[in-house]
Amino acid sequence: MLEADAIKLLQDALIVTLKVSAPMLLLSLFVGLIVSILQTTTSIQEQTLTFVPKLLAVFAALALFASYIIQTLVDYTVGVFALIQRF
Repeated sequence: MLEADAIKLLQDALIVTLKVSAPMLLLSLFVGLIVSILQTTTSIQEQTLTFVPKLLAVFAALALFASYIIQTLVDYTVGVFALIQRF
């Protein structure tokens, strides 16, 4: 394996990680922002109040984007195995 192949493999792994985690992170960020705005407007300063909505949002994102996540991981794995076969 050449150095360029190793760098490409690492770069692809980081991109796949971002693609797979982005739906959950973005939805969690959005829900946290909404809950924070609601907390500010109602003057409720309970720190644990944001935990449950964020957790539910992450589970909903996992359910909604499961096929996309699995397909992305399968495509990456097939590419890695094809790279292994090449050497």
